[in-house]
Amino acid sequence: QVQLVESGGGAVKSGGSLRLSCTVSGLTFNDANMAWFREIPGGEREGVAAIFSNGKVRHVDYADDVDGRFTISRHNIETIVYLEMKNLKPDDTAMYYCATSPRRARPPSLRRRDYNNWGQGIQVTVSS
Repeated sequence: QVQLVESGGGAVKSGGSLRLSCTVSGLTFNDANMAWFREIPGGEREGVAAIFSNGKVRHVDYADDVDGRFTISRHNIETIVYLEMKNLKPDDTAMYYCATSPRRARPPSLRRRDYNNWGQGIQVTVSS
């Protein structure tokens, strides 16, 4: 079935940049919502960025605290979802998860309960 593998995490200084990648296999509908979430210990798993794409139109949505700094995109051939993160802040430190949804909403959903396939997560640490 659907499998997701994240990569590209690590440690970076405040103001730096990272690019996360999520390789997805077994996805039947390429217009399904796909998203990045993040979670800190003791916190909620919160939506960061989401994307809808059907080959003709593309829609994205971002959490308020990352809008303007993060960019979500998809590879045109392989099913790979990217999260470009710029001007990183210590508050961005979290475990980041890639996810897919059975929904094809526009704009794409940032709600955890709308997603049913998850990667194992990858750590991002931003130091001051």
